[in-house]
Amino acid sequence: MEIKLDGRSALITGGSKGLGLAMALKFAGAGADVAVLARNPDGLAEARKAIQAKAKGKVAAIACDVAKAADCKRAFEEAVAAFGKVDILVNNAGQSQTGKFETLTDEVWQADLDLKLFAAIRLARLALPGMRERRWGRIINVLNIGAKAPAGGSAPTSVSRAAGLALTKVLANEGAPHNVLVNALHVGLIVSDQVVRQHRAAGTNTPLEDFIKEKGKAVPLGRMGEAEEFANMACFLVSDAGSYVTGTSINVDGGRSPVV
Repeated sequence: MEIKLDGRSALITGGSKGLGLAMALKFAGAGADVAVLARNPDGLAEARKAIQAKAKGKVAAIACDVAKAADCKRAFEEAVAAFGKVDILVNNAGQSQTGKFETLTDEVWQADLDLKLFAAIRLARLALPGMRERRWGRIINVLNIGAKAPAGGSAPTSVSRAAGLALTKVLANEGAPHNVLVNALHVGLIVSDQVVRQHRAAGTNTPLEDFIKEKGKAVPLGRMGEAEEFANMACFLVSDAGSYVTGTSINVDGGRSPVV
């Protein structure tokens, strides 16, 4: 199946590395104009260069802290100025923040909610009017498998992501009459910059490749996933090929989640 996104424009948060960059490369290669948002200007510059090498359309790299309402508004307006519209929104920003419940302060909770939940709320609120008017839109909320099956010690991330799952269903039901499709993708163990940070934090002499192989043993498929495999699913959902899929959540986890 050949997926084409010619004439579409996408905005991806957390787009300078990891899953966000993988999706940006995939969308750009399929013909979409792509804007990536991230906080680090240097990382954005590198990402833009990589995306431009694959792109058939326009590429924009916008420095933005999506945890801040004003930054969300400014970045969205910059994307519209660059492309004329935003057809596809991927709420991907955020890294895992976990701890024992009693140790989590109000400040930790608020920062996590601002980054993972309120960023998605604010950007969707900006994108929806244009999507409805054009009667075509796609929103993907990138969550994790803990949103469905939270473990002890997984807050605040699992709670923020569970709220993102509810948000997905609300937006899907409201968007459906206008051909605005909204879905969630749940991350399992996927090789990304977060895994590199985990390896570094572990302070082990084990080579990164062996570290990845060992972690992959916990997955029914016997390995960790690749960012491109995640991007493949996202690209399908935001294309016309995924035109009858909305209001659902898909585990991209090699079977690791205990629930469907």
